[in-house]
Amino acid sequence: MSRGRIRIAIIGAGAVVRSRHVPGFRAIPGVELIGVCNRRRESSARAARELGLPTIYGNWEEVIQDPDVDAVLIGAWPYMHCPVTLAALDAGKHVLTQARMAMNAREAQRMLDRARESPDRVAMVAPSPYGLVGEAFVRSLIEGGWLGALREVHVDGLTNELADPATPMGWRQKTRYSGFNMLTLGILHETVSRWIPQARRVLAYASKLVPERLDPENRRTKPVGTPDSVQVLTTHEDGSVGTYRLSAVLWGGNAMSVALHGSEGSLFYDLRTDQIRGLRRGEDAPRALPIPDALRGGWRAEADFVAAIRGERPVTHNDFATGARGMQFTEAVARSSRHQVPVSLPLKEFSNPSL
Repeated sequence: MSRGRIRIAIIGAGAVVRSRHVPGFRAIPGVELIGVCNRRRESSARAARELGLPTIYGNWEEVIQDPDVDAVLIGAWPYMHCPVTLAALDAGKHVLTQARMAMNAREAQRMLDRARESPDRVAMVAPSPYGLVGEAFVRSLIEGGWLGALREVHVDGLTNELADPATPMGWRQKTRYSGFNMLTLGILHETVSRWIPQARRVLAYASKLVPERLDPENRRTKPVGTPDSVQVLTTHEDGSVGTYRLSAVLWGGNAMSVALHGSEGSLFYDLRTDQIRGLRRGEDAPRALPIPDALRGGWRAEADFVAAIRGERPVTHNDFATGARGMQFTEAVARSSRHQVPVSLPLKEFSNPSL
């Protein structure tokens, strides 16, 4: 396969698949996108026509059974990630699944265990797109002593996407599709985890400030399943602490950012614009820190997946171990907010998905 074609089929051709994955794979020589399967056959046919794919699959099991498929791109909602991944790995196919990795930590662990049992297959979770441009630069500043000893981490994910109560319920607000995932918690946690030690304890409070919305699937108003406001306090393995503020119901409060504060300085990363600022002890105000061209990163998920299949380099963003740790964090937040108690990490056992 390293010298021949890599044939990839798509299960779930949503917006990210169309805007990122399809162009990314088509830019790589020797990679062929051969077919698609969506939830409904008419949707599959429309996606195949719009994306120029030759094969329409009636269901995802047909994708797994197709001997012409070398790898599967799972763009479906999280409720499909675990069963499709397990079946694909068992069938000898490589897997790239979108984030979030799974519905809950138990599913993520099953996926990780199966990947470890299949060392000849590549199993990868698409990374958070936030912070990739400045990731290496921020790491170089930290390693160079800019922060000193880390003290506090502040993470903001604030939008107005659900501020209007008339906004219909999306799939992310339905627990049967999204599981324990909530707002941008998992994506932002993954982003900041590239630079800080792992969380060892969380205390969370989650709210459904707009408790009911119109469900477009049946045109009825129903209770929402996932929170639209989340606050999390974290303690990390080096003794530093963190705060996460996440909300989708703020008028004019949009922010997507990470701030790292240490004994010698602070770094501020605007994740929407990839602008980085910093100040050192004794300075009055943060100053711009341009990202050097030599350290500028970016989105390379498709190239990384193919390179791993071809044996050129291992997966770094993200292997299943990284994804499973992220799902444990997300589940710990869900448990803490449900029971109003601190939850330690890593989890000692995996709960029933309904908590």
